[in-house]
Amino acid sequence: MAAKPPINRTNDYAFKRIFGSEEGKEALLGLLNAVLNPPPEKLLAEVELLDRELDPQYLLDRAARLDILARTQDGTIINIEIQIANQYNIDKRTLFYWAGLYHGQLQSGQDFSRLHKTITINILGFDWFKEDERYQHTFHICEDSSGKKLTDDLEIHFLELEKARRLKRRPLNPLEEWLMYLNNLQGEEMEVIAMNNPGIRKAMTIEEMFYKNRIERRLYELREKAARDEISMLAGARAEGRAEGRAEGRAEGRTEGKIAMAQDAICQFLEVRFGHDARDLQQAVRQMDNLEILNQIINRIYKAGSLEEATSVVKGI
Repeated sequence: MAAKPPINRTNDYAFKRIFGSEEGKEALLGLLNAVLNPPPEKLLAEVELLDRELDPQYLLDRAARLDILARTQDGTIINIEIQIANQYNIDKRTLFYWAGLYHGQLQSGQDFSRLHKTITINILGFDWFKEDERYQHTFHICEDSSGKKLTDDLEIHFLELEKARRLKRRPLNPLEEWLMYLNNLQGEEMEVIAMNNPGIRKAMTIEEMFYKNRIERRLYELREKAARDEISMLAGARAEGRAEGRAEGRAEGRTEGKIAMAQDAICQFLEVRFGHDARDLQQAVRQMDNLEILNQIINRIYKAGSLEEATSVVKGI
């Protein structure tokens, strides 16, 4: 019997089920403490989950948000969101949602003193800060010259999974361990990390329970399809933009545009799913100019659970 494919931990439905449930609080606390890195005396020991369940009818909606919302014992609001496809608006999107969480704490007529610190954590499946290779960036509101904070109420974190994947070494701290986990590390190396990280060990236990639940697996697959549709949509939009520059109405130009769209859709999936390890395979796809074969690959590639399976799909057609 074929081995079961590993769960994609950046699937937002799976992520929500692992970290956004009562049984997953140990994993959530481990992740939060690793990201926020508070001093030992201020380590988070308890959080209250505030997120709402998503109606299943919206699971195929690319715009649906399956983020995690929690409140600490001191009232701090923490929001975690995964974004795998680069929509090129993550900065404005982040501020927009942060602002909604911040002002949403007050009811009409309540005093501003009731507002609590609000933290947003974005987990990105792409490189956003291209000027350096740091995998974590943290922002506050500070005075330009002195660097003094205007307020501690705003705190925004960006975690870039691809940069962590490119470290090519053993993790040096709990945050790097979590980033390896979220990068879908499997096998003995992941088991060794889990032995020394109780939060990750708990997350992997919940994974097993999640995988065995037929309904949960179906909902997970629906979100995987929504993510694939989003990737294809973004790739297609870019390809169409390039195609518009070609002579309109020429059959050759239209075919080129369709080939570019198909190549982009496949390569974007490979980049998101397998990262730097799939660069050679992406190059092979870029060399293909048979639209029929590219469409066959698109219909099969999304079922690939490993880079080896993806390679077999691309080179076997």
